[in-house]
Amino acid sequence: MKNRKITILGTGNAMVKNCYNTCFMVENGGEYLLVDAGGGNGIFTQLDRAGLKLKKVRQMFITHAHTDHILGGVWIVRQIAAWMKNGKYKGDFTVYGNDKVIRTLRTICDLTLWEKFTCFFDNRIFFRVLEDGEKLVLLGAEFQTFDIGSEKEKQFGFMMTFEDGMRLTCLGDEPYAACSRPYAAGCDYLMSEAFCLSSDAKRYNPYEKHHSTAKDAAMLAEELGVKNLILYHTEDDHMEKRKKLYTKEAEEYFGGRIYVPEDLEVIPLNRN
Repeated sequence: MKNRKITILGTGNAMVKNCYNTCFMVENGGEYLLVDAGGGNGIFTQLDRAGLKLKKVRQMFITHAHTDHILGGVWIVRQIAAWMKNGKYKGDFTVYGNDKVIRTLRTICDLTLWEKFTCFFDNRIFFRVLEDGEKLVLLGAEFQTFDIGSEKEKQFGFMMTFEDGMRLTCLGDEPYAACSRPYAAGCDYLMSEAFCLSSDAKRYNPYEKHHSTAKDAAMLAEELGVKNLILYHTEDDHMEKRKKLYTKEAEEYFGGRIYVPEDLEVIPLNRN
């Protein structure tokens, strides 16, 4: 079996101070896919701390164009272009996302990066627009995007189906909508945002922010019949107790395995 895992580079929402914004690396057999990049060049610190070599990464998928997901991508593009200029990066690099994501990232890069970096655009650095429901092969797995039905910002989640049939589904950073059911129902690993505990809903007002609670995510996972639930994109006021508190709340409503990762935590992706 190939070495298949997720390294969680960040677990926090947009305004956290005690952890990094939500983003992660999927690895399968020595190939890497970076999903989102957080809100700044702190992505480099997280990659270094995780022992991940950016020079080995050939693909990045960005779920949506909010600052805490896309701005780190500008730094990723800049660094890879610099390596290309100096002959230190082998191969090409592709950024995937919906039309809003690609338009936004490309515009920021064109406006802020020197021509010595942007000269690699469209010949070694590619910006690839994906459509709702589109399928392609990444890391040797079938990668299918889907529009999560956000009312706030156009956002794509994805489902990865690996060679042994194991399915990983990422719902993005907003609550589940019925249009995502074909991709989420019965999956082996479901990645779902959980902005706060249900008991803290009055304090954080998750629903006004288009987010949900650990209880909501757990009830959803149980109803969808998933095997493993990964909770992320949380507040950062409970860092020392967050894993324990969120796990306890989710366990009341979901019978499968629950992950409430810390930044840099590694989650093996096994077929159950």
